[in-house]
Amino acid sequence: MADNDNGASGLGWFLAGLGLGALVGVLYAPKAGKETRDDLRASALEAKDKASAYAAQGRERATEYAAQGREQINEYADRGREYYDRGRTQWSEYVEKGKGLIQDQQGKISSAIDAGKQAYTSATQETSS
Repeated sequence: MADNDNGASGLGWFLAGLGLGALVGVLYAPKAGKETRDDLRASALEAKDKASAYAAQGRERATEYAAQGREQINEYADRGREYYDRGRTQWSEYVEKGKGLIQDQQGKISSAIDAGKQAYTSATQETSS
């Protein structure tokens, strides 16, 4: 219970000090209310102008970053096309080499078959005679 009393009492003293500080601030203010309001208005307009300038800078930077991003995307797309074309060319070369090897092997097999037929025919003719 003692803790609750101290907390409420502390809050009361805080609010009293806050009110007293505001009163002292108004009494010792170096400018009149109209002058203070004009200064506040000028500060607000200045802050608005700075915010507008920062927003414009942000838009410029965003535009620059977007342009750089497009350039990089185009560069990567060009590289991709280049790699694709190079791979396709190599693949075509390998296919042609493979076709050539198959034709060579077919020729060798056909020659071997013909030689085998001829040897069989020769062997059967010699044994028949």
